[in-house]
Amino acid sequence: MNFLAHAYLSFNKENILVGNMISDFIKGRKKFDYPAGVQAGIYLHREIDNFTDKHPIIKEAKKLFAHSYRLYAGAFIDVAMDHFLAIDKSKFDAYGNLDLFSQLVYKAIQSHLEGCPPQFQKIFPYMKQQNWLLNYGETSGIENAFDGLVRRAAYISDSTDAKTIFHSHYHELNKYYKLFFPELEYFSINTLSNLSIN
Repeated sequence: MNFLAHAYLSFNKENILVGNMISDFIKGRKKFDYPAGVQAGIYLHREIDNFTDKHPIIKEAKKLFAHSYRLYAGAFIDVAMDHFLAIDKSKFDAYGNLDLFSQLVYKAIQSHLEGCPPQFQKIFPYMKQQNWLLNYGETSGIENAFDGLVRRAAYISDSTDAKTIFHSHYHELNKYYKLFFPELEYFSINTLSNLSIN
């Protein structure tokens, strides 16, 4: 999953949120440099990714991007799922709306930013200023995220096909989200409960 899903699946627990958001920037034993709650968030992030990668619904969804992007298909699906989460308004009712949720996320991360990995510290100002979490709800925001994915990738150089696939299979991708995300949410709640982190 992408940034919005990991933020949402932290369930308003600040240390879990920080760990969940920085996990991809933490390598090896570096995770032990962080407090227990942040470590739990790092663990939760990785469990979410493992669950997602192995899930049959996501494996089916990846086929839409696989011809053009092979091993990167999953990354494009992650971004697409963030779009459908962003427009699933019921998920953010408890926070008021997605924008208010996004501001809470940025505020929480900002208070921990000094201890975050340098690579994450570099991208966070752009995330906050450009309001990535809110903009995932717009197709233009998803297209920008696809462009960013390509810029960071070693073996792909063009997001044109990804944008075409996203638009032409929009309703199919939404169907995959509706089938998959409730299972992911249930899995994440149980994983977090088993960690016994408050």
